[in-house]
Amino acid sequence: MTLSVAVSGASGYAGGEILRLLASHPDVEIRTVTAHSNAGQPLVAHQPHLRSLAHLELKQTTPEVLAGHDVVFLALPHGQSAQYTDALADTPLVVDAGADHRLTSAEDWAAFYGGPHPDPWAYGVPELPVAGGKQRENLRDATRVAAPGCNASTVALSLAPGIAAGVIDPSDIVSVLAVGPSGAGKSAKTNLLASEILGSANPYAVGGTHRHIPEIRQALVAAGAPRDGIRLSFTPVLVPMSRGILATSSAPIREGATDAEIRGAWEVAYGEETFVELLPEGVFPRTADVLGANIASMGLAIDRAANRVTVVAAVDNLVKGTAGAAVQSMNLALGLAETTALPLNGVAP
Repeated sequence: MTLSVAVSGASGYAGGEILRLLASHPDVEIRTVTAHSNAGQPLVAHQPHLRSLAHLELKQTTPEVLAGHDVVFLALPHGQSAQYTDALADTPLVVDAGADHRLTSAEDWAAFYGGPHPDPWAYGVPELPVAGGKQRENLRDATRVAAPGCNASTVALSLAPGIAAGVIDPSDIVSVLAVGPSGAGKSAKTNLLASEILGSANPYAVGGTHRHIPEIRQALVAAGAPRDGIRLSFTPVLVPMSRGILATSSAPIREGATDAEIRGAWEVAYGEETFVELLPEGVFPRTADVLGANIASMGLAIDRAANRVTVVAAVDNLVKGTAGAAVQSMNLALGLAETTALPLNGVAP
């Protein structure tokens, strides 16, 4: 049976990447694409690389237009998705690529986003270690899915195995990320102009203010960290590459943990995963290695002099960080093969 799909925010980066992946999905038909200010225009006027979808016209994003599909993807800025959830009550599966339904804590939502706290949905990071197994079990047969924040899922995947195995201490985590500006969306912003970022590295949301921090903490608690035992210093830095994240995260080694136990924690967690890979000892990823692929690639170093474990992880923020996670979660929720329409191979150079 072919499933009908609507994608909101289809003129943006996340919406466009969801469409790129779904265009090759054998089980779905992309029936409707929507936008706000761009409504009424051809999709290819804003996504010219999506040639196979040239027949689609952007419609206005309204509950009436989105209703009546088997699957709806909401690729909207934070604060905009929740307004559609009641109207889509009869839709079998809704996947939100925004932030509205990620956080379980109303207190965290108030502190980092503000306004009414929307209901939390199943968190769309299938490979994430959680108590009793992996997050994918919570996605099977789900009807509402919150796709992750790209920075948040990259850091959580980097450190969750060590927390679940009890070989690292979450009370002193430091994460510094090199991030491409496409993660900030397609809206025109002065600080994202080429003349502002080319030839420069620009830190932002420094000092515990980034909105992905509570999402990371939530994921690490699910992996086994004590709720009040996480201290996280998180610093993203915009760098002049259109897409990609290189996250360097470190945490203290738990007393008594051996080198074999430490590396073994990540090998056990990801050894059989298709879309998360642990590289051989001494090898570390580049963002270029995962460009266009639904892959989180990571290398691990054990620094006994500093008594810390360092994990370097690379993802394409628009694929594994957003759209790929959304489609992968859709596959699980619908009982389809998890890997369907998700690219393993990247593009180079």
